[in-house]
Amino acid sequence: MDFESANPTIVKSIKQRDLLNTWLRLYVKQQLPPHRDDYKPERITDETPDLVYYSVDTALQPPRLIIESDGTRMSGAYGNTGKGKSLEEYIGARLVPQVMPIYYACIARGLPVYTISMIDDMYGRVVAYERLLLPFSDSSQHGVTHIIASLKTISEDGGFEIRNLMRDDQKLPTQKLRAIIDRVFFPRPPGRTPADDVIEFD
Repeated sequence: MDFESANPTIVKSIKQRDLLNTWLRLYVKQQLPPHRDDYKPERITDETPDLVYYSVDTALQPPRLIIESDGTRMSGAYGNTGKGKSLEEYIGARLVPQVMPIYYACIARGLPVYTISMIDDMYGRVVAYERLLLPFSDSSQHGVTHIIASLKTISEDGGFEIRNLMRDDQKLPTQKLRAIIDRVFFPRPPGRTPADDVIEFD
C-alpha cells in the first residue's frame, strides 16, 4: 500500500489538526513518538466520541492491536463496541486488507498517518471517513506501544446515517487519500528560504 509524504496542512478537520499539532510539539523534542501520559491536548474530552485507543504488541508479526476503548462514532459505524477485541477481529476479514496496512505503516514509521475513505450510507449519501492515527511509545525501546485514532465522518449532503456505515457487505470504502505526515512547516524567520521551513522526519 502506497502512502504519500505530507505535512500537517493535509488534515482537513481543525480539531484533528489540533490533536496532531499537540503530538508534533512533543515529537520534535526527541524525534521519537511521545509517551502517551505526556499527551494532553486542550478540550480532549470534547473529542472522546471520535477517539479510539489501542495498545500495540509488536512482539507479534504483524503487530497486534487491541482496542482499549472505542468512541461512540466508531461503535456506530461498525455496529457494535470493540473494546477488548483485536482490531483485525473487530473490522472483519473483508476490511482487513484495506485497514490494517494503515495501522502497520503508523507503527513501522512511528509517525502520524492520515487517510480519507469514501463510502455510501444506507440511503446512498456519500460520506467521507477521515482517520488520523497518532503513535505513542511508553517503552524504553522507543517502539510504538499505543495508537490514538481520531475518526471523523462528514457528508456534503449534510445529514447521513452513521449506523453500520462500515458494515456494507456489498461495497467496500473507496480509498481517496493515504499519507504519512513526515514533514513539518515552521514559521520562517528573516533570512530563511521556504525550503528551510521543512523538517523531514526519518
